[in-house]
Amino acid sequence: MKTTSIDTRQSILHVALKTFAEKGYAGASVQEIVDAARVSKPALYYHFKNKADLYRAIVDRAFEERLRLMREAAARKGDLAGQLTEIGAASFKFIAKNRELMRLAFASAFAARGEVPHEARCVQRAKCNLEFIRGLIQQAVARGELGRRFDAEELAMGFAGIMNFYVMGYLVGALPSLTARTAQRIVRLFLSGAQAS
Repeated sequence: MKTTSIDTRQSILHVALKTFAEKGYAGASVQEIVDAARVSKPALYYHFKNKADLYRAIVDRAFEERLRLMREAAARKGDLAGQLTEIGAASFKFIAKNRELMRLAFASAFAARGEVPHEARCVQRAKCNLEFIRGLIQQAVARGELGRRFDAEELAMGFAGIMNFYVMGYLVGALPSLTARTAQRIVRLFLSGAQAS
């Protein structure tokens, strides 16, 4: 079977993800990535400008895929409770299948300056996800599903905070699993506070 350029790129990404997740950005070397992927350095540099670009591609995948799943999930329901529950369930399913990827994304988001390349743009990527949630909340306020006690920014931060706390608990092993029922309970908890007068 002939190896294609796409196969080579995917192999590099797969090995780099494992290496970065295990050793961090600074501890991972290009040489060990190409050795484990069984490719040459020129092959890596054909697909990625440098180590920082390779890292960025991995982190981008985590944020892009999560945002795509959030959009698809929200489209399945019309009310905010249904949208947020679908988003939570879809996110939890993705995270369970991509634990290393999500560990790396969270580690990158909380890394000290200089620990990850600025090209990773983790803060900007996280803001896109937060903006999507904020937009759903603004629509819910306009439909009368939520009052105006809290603004959309506060509510979006509150929901994202609860979700991220559960995800971090799962990633560090404090929670055995995250399920659709977990998502439903989180949304109920969130909305009971958001709708309180």
